[in-house]
Amino acid sequence: MIDRRTFLAGAGAAALSMASGSVARAQASGGKIKLGVIGCGGRGQWIAGLFERHGGYTIHACADYFQDRVDSCGEKFGIPASRRFPALSGYKRLLESGVQAVAIISPPYFHPEQASAAVDAGLHVYLAKPIAVDVPGCKTIEQSGRKAGQKKKCFLVDFQTRQDGFYKEALRRVHDGALGELAFGEAIYHAGIPWGGHMDALAKNPNDPETKVRAWGMDQVLSGDIIVEQNIHTLDVMNWIMKHPPLYVDGSGARSVRPIGDCFDHFTCLYQYDNQVGVTFSSRQFPGHGVGHEGIRNRMFGSNGVLETEYGGQVIIHGKSFYRGGSSPRIYEDGAVANIAEFHKNVTEGNYANDTVAPSVQSNLISIMGRTAAYTKKRISWSDLLADTTKLKYDTRGLKI
Repeated sequence: MIDRRTFLAGAGAAALSMASGSVARAQASGGKIKLGVIGCGGRGQWIAGLFERHGGYTIHACADYFQDRVDSCGEKFGIPASRRFPALSGYKRLLESGVQAVAIISPPYFHPEQASAAVDAGLHVYLAKPIAVDVPGCKTIEQSGRKAGQKKKCFLVDFQTRQDGFYKEALRRVHDGALGELAFGEAIYHAGIPWGGHMDALAKNPNDPETKVRAWGMDQVLSGDIIVEQNIHTLDVMNWIMKHPPLYVDGSGARSVRPIGDCFDHFTCLYQYDNQVGVTFSSRQFPGHGVGHEGIRNRMFGSNGVLETEYGGQVIIHGKSFYRGGSSPRIYEDGAVANIAEFHKNVTEGNYANDTVAPSVQSNLISIMGRTAAYTKKRISWSDLLADTTKLKYDTRGLKI
């Protein structure tokens, strides 16, 4: 791999410098950032709408495996047919279409490859969680974030909770000692089945390669399983509270209720930290039949207080250092809006710290750690995890390249 210093010494440096300068001048003069959207499903088009609503972006190009999705996105945002790119390699043509930044909202399996290519193309990157489905993918994202900074490009990972004012203030107080000595914690993500009609389609055509891609959330490789694709939200809050990774994890899980796909429909884990602090984690993706404690919740118990957080609900610290906090019922949208605004600010002001990358990589690794423990039925240490070179491979036979 060519480092920045060597690259700048090469023959292509002058052209790259001129292109970067023209982008900076356009942004400084009030020009909108030309954005390419990679992944044009429901969330991709929703995110694109938030970028457009911000006012500092123009939706310049779009890419998705499916022609109907790129056409839907293109019609919605006025993208000409010449800048709508279908098929697996469509994102490569998008990178060459004149965009200055990309929003990557594709299935997580593709994130490391697409983000790396975008950074290599000299673009700013806005990346949906999870960042990857395996350890090598996480390390690729870590490298891409570092390389982006070296190339004076922004790289932001979109976690909504880390933009919420109540979460930020509560976690600041926890890190300042509001809970005293930490004792133990709890993290849950209890939800119904989020995939709706995709389950019916997959049941009718279980071996059709394109149906499998549409129903990517039910595929272990494309999604990383529910503990990585969805449960990472609560495990990210756990990681935020603890700051450092766990020593080891014991885990279990299965597909006991859901009849379709190969993803588990529940996980349970014990993450063991130093000083005998354990955090229990559980998740499900099937109906709760009216039981309480739905959603994304974290609790941390300490000698002087208890932190309680709920995604979209109450954030509060009980005890000697009481903090009333509050609730953010629109956190799903408000967090994305705040991240989009921060991304624009970083690009236009030249802030290349890219400080969302490291905690996102760690949270993603912690999620994979739990999955590995559950799959193997073995205790997984942090050092075991980091040494794992297993790269998940999706069979693309039958798909349009």
